[in-house]
Amino acid sequence: MKLSHDQRMAQMTFATVYPLYIAKVERKGRTIAELNEVISWLTGFDEAQIQKQIADNVNFEVFFERAQLHPNATKITGLICGYRIEEIQNPLTQKVRYLDKLVDELAKGKAMEKIFRA
Repeated sequence: MKLSHDQRMAQMTFATVYPLYIAKVERKGRTIAELNEVISWLTGFDEAQIQKQIADNVNFEVFFERAQLHPNATKITGLICGYRIEEIQNPLTQKVRYLDKLVDELAKGKAMEKIFRA
């Protein structure tokens, strides 16, 4: 049985994706601390809670159930992986893409104030 795009997103584990995020930002001269700051801004997780999500090997569905999404998250717009974020119908997929977009912006050297939609 082939899973839909949304089902694949829900089942992907944060622990699998996190090292990819690290590699992406470090390749571009950003730090793990900055990455964690971005993740914290979006999810409300502190450093220890981010590590707990990894240790618990949670999938993105559980990850975002545990998260307190930042009120400005809806200001995250634009294209990511060929999808216009503000047009994504599935709420979980949209949240995962919010995170992808923030990591992208960090890797591209955007200032934190801009990433945080200040």
